[in-house]
Amino acid sequence: MGLLKTIFFILLFYYAFKFLARLFAPFLMKKAAETMQKKAEQQFRGQQQQQSNTVQEGETVIDKQPRKQQQSKDTVGEYVDFEEVD
Repeated sequence: MGLLKTIFFILLFYYAFKFLARLFAPFLMKKAAETMQKKAEQQFRGQQQQQSNTVQEGETVIDKQPRKQQQSKDTVGEYVDFEEVD
């Protein structure tokens, strides 16, 4: 009798979970999409503010000191172009 009771409860929980997942999945997906959209908008606004703060429209900027290029931390070596010879 205990085995049948256990199987019954497992099936009951399984079908209840499937039913509730179908009810709440669209709501959860909508909330996740809204959250991702808000984060993307915030990043876009931050980039636009940063660009608008540095250079105004029509303004010319001349850097007197060259910018330092970031060197990669890889110790693999440098890339060499080659041609295949037949």
